Amino acid sequence: MTLEQNPQHAMPQAPIGPPDGPASGAKAIFWNEREFRAGWRLLIYLLFVVLFTVAGTFLATALHLPQIDVVELTATSTLVHDGIGVFAIFAAAAIMGMLEGRPFDGYGLPRAAAFGARFWQGAAWGIAMISANIFLIHLLGGYSFGDLAMRGSAIWGYAALWAVAFLFVGFFEEFLFRGYALFTLGTGIGFWPAATALSVAFGALHLRNGGEDKIGALSVFAIAMFFCLILRRTGNLWFAVGTHAAFDWGETFLFSAPDSGLVAPGHLLNSSFHGPAWLTGGTVGPEASVIAFAVLGIAAVLFAIIYPAKE
Repeated sequence: MTLEQNPQHAMPQAPIGPPDGPASGAKAIFWNEREFRAGWRLLIYLLFVVLFTVAGTFLATALHLPQIDVVELTATSTLVHDGIGVFAIFAAAAIMGMLEGRPFDGYGLPRAAAFGARFWQGAAWGIAMISANIFLIHLLGGYSFGDLAMRGSAIWGYAALWAVAFLFVGFFEEFLFRGYALFTLGTGIGFWPAATALSVAFGALHLRNGGEDKIGALSVFAIAMFFCLILRRTGNLWFAVGTHAAFDWGETFLFSAPDSGLVAPGHLLNSSFHGPAWLTGGTVGPEASVIAFAVLGIAAVLFAIIYPAKE
């Protein structure tokens, strides 16, 4: 399927174009025969994202809202951090859409499909994938469920709070790397080269997380490429957002495992990992386990079969 055949990642002609006909000379640095070059549009978008993020972070600090800690991840700090991020990336994309003459829906999150069947299908895949990871590690002697870490209404309260927090994580990371950025870079170099470059960046940025390592970052890259396949086959990001949010929720809250090296308070179980790092993922968590790569490979094959490419 070409990008032009993908209804949510089509490339309509934008009104922005070279002011005096075809690009030539110095103009070719900024313009192609159709519009402002993809790299410059992406750079402008990222500048808007940074601007809105700085403004949001300044406001959150002034209001004494919880901030992300490099050692400990909490639901409230995650919600604040990624809430600011979602506002920044959506606002920047809306501005770029107005400048380019493109609807916001064309960047991967059509409002008509919001929280529809694709989202819930994705959520089911996310839970299934993290459950397969954990249960296989358990069967091989690397994970113990332990007892409940909380009781009563606290369980439901934290389950809901983490669900909302990871929904924002899903929106933020999916749209930042596979929304406007992938659409725009894809118009310049093609879908899969753009997907690969942005997935490398996605994995590399996870190295900033406390406790993350190179194997974990490689796993993140592989997962990112899987999300790109989901986008390619389904036509938008709703399935990927559901998968991303549910996977993180299952890893952090339900199975109470480290997520990119961070263990969060407010988790369900007093679980524990034991055994070699290749099996458990070590301090990084199950995403750095060999099992994670096997489960991801199986999931990608199954997904490609169940959701074939459209002619």
